[in-house]
Amino acid sequence: MEKERIILGIDPGTQLLGFGIIRVEGKKAQYVDMGVLDLRKEKDAYVKLKAIYECISEVCKSYHPTELAIESPFYGKNAQVVLKLGRAQGAAMIAALEYGVESVTEYAPRKAKEAIVGNGAASKEQVQLMLEKTMQVKLESRHLDATDALAIALCHFYETSSPLRAAKGKGGWEQFIKDHPDRIS
Repeated sequence: MEKERIILGIDPGTQLLGFGIIRVEGKKAQYVDMGVLDLRKEKDAYVKLKAIYECISEVCKSYHPTELAIESPFYGKNAQVVLKLGRAQGAAMIAALEYGVESVTEYAPRKAKEAIVGNGAASKEQVQLMLEKTMQVKLESRHLDATDALAIALCHFYETSSPLRAAKGKGGWEQFIKDHPDRIS
């Protein structure tokens, strides 16, 4: 019997930070919760980082995630934005690690969208719609940053559950076919 996994997905931000939680039992992922930390009224950058740390600490205390999947900062035109996102990401990572998360994995925004929708340039609304269908749950459209975080968690589940993941670095497809002849038809 496989150990239950709780995956915390985070879409970091210094204005809005989204989080989504899924429970994995066997080969099935179930929606648990999601939310948004709204930091738009706070002006002090360091107070924002403290709020991120405290929020993720509370989420970890409540749900006891075993894994963290977090969106990696993407390079835009403004290096200051990347720096701020990296700080937000770091505050969230430290909180999760302090409360027992066993692994941290970063995913590019396009990677998560591609895993959920099949299109790395999908809109937040398309991601939400596909998550609703996949997880059989109704999600509120006011939580689009949280649905992005949920998508990151589900992307992590897909990535870590793929039988091809074990074959990576071990000979690729050829080795996988050799090791699993029963899976080839």
